[in-house]
Amino acid sequence: MSFGGPQWPQEPQQQGQQQPFGQQPNPFPGAQDPFPGAQAPHTPDWGALADASAGARRRKRWLMIGGGALATVAVGAIVATAVVSGNDTPTAGKNGTVTPTGSATAGGTPTPAPTFSSVAPPPPPNPKDFISNEKKDKAPLSAEGLFPGKKLTMSGRAYTKGATSSTTNCASVAQGALGSVLKKNGCDRVIRATYVKDGVAITVGVAVFSTEAEALKAKNQASGGIAPLAGSGVKEFCRATVCLRRANSIGRYAYFTQAGFTNGKKVTTGDKAVFQASDDLATFTFNQIYARGRSQASAAAGAPGE
Repeated sequence: MSFGGPQWPQEPQQQGQQQPFGQQPNPFPGAQDPFPGAQAPHTPDWGALADASAGARRRKRWLMIGGGALATVAVGAIVATAVVSGNDTPTAGKNGTVTPTGSATAGGTPTPAPTFSSVAPPPPPNPKDFISNEKKDKAPLSAEGLFPGKKLTMSGRAYTKGATSSTTNCASVAQGALGSVLKKNGCDRVIRATYVKDGVAITVGVAVFSTEAEALKAKNQASGGIAPLAGSGVKEFCRATVCLRRANSIGRYAYFTQAGFTNGKKVTTGDKAVFQASDDLATFTFNQIYARGRSQASAAAGAPGE
């Protein structure tokens, strides 16, 4: 937008050419020529330049037309090649879509896609199942197997092993009413072992039954206790005195402990050493019985056909 005054030309003007809006007066009247006597600079031939530019545009247009024709020929050749090569692609189904045939091996035979079974693998065997019924609990059973070595250590507390025994006459190694309880519930065998530490002796007796139900009944009905087992460096204990008796079970095994002082002293609730020894031997026995189930379950898991 103009706000008055001369309009500045947008293109160079030739010498002597009329201004498009008429000859404009000198904007600085009376001013002298700042370069008196100097020649006007050489002015290019604008008409010739315009003709040359038009010719260049015509040549460019012809080049574009020729290049387009060549590109059309090249695309046609590519399409023809694709059509010819298409005869070797995988076969198409009736609906016209390509049917995958799997990857081809070196011999040309398609490799089938991998398949996965939707059936979940069976869970691993439960160790307790193997120690809960004599039909599955087939591992060898002995006093040395349950109570191996000459010592045992629980949480840094070392116990020396004394005598061991095994009998099928369960009532003969029980005191009080425990003998009849074992016999009534079908006890098959009792394995005993004695340990000693710092004047405290403990006998643990493991009663073996055919089923878990029988062992559980024997534990719940327990009265009296397992007979203390002396020998192999351990003198008589828990005779005509007060001792600590406990009962528990796991699977088809019920186990009983009797702990007391080797000097015949009566056990009181304040005798922590006796209670600790009873706990340690009961825990050790539990672990040993459970280890039987774990080893048999592991063997069954790795056996063919299981």
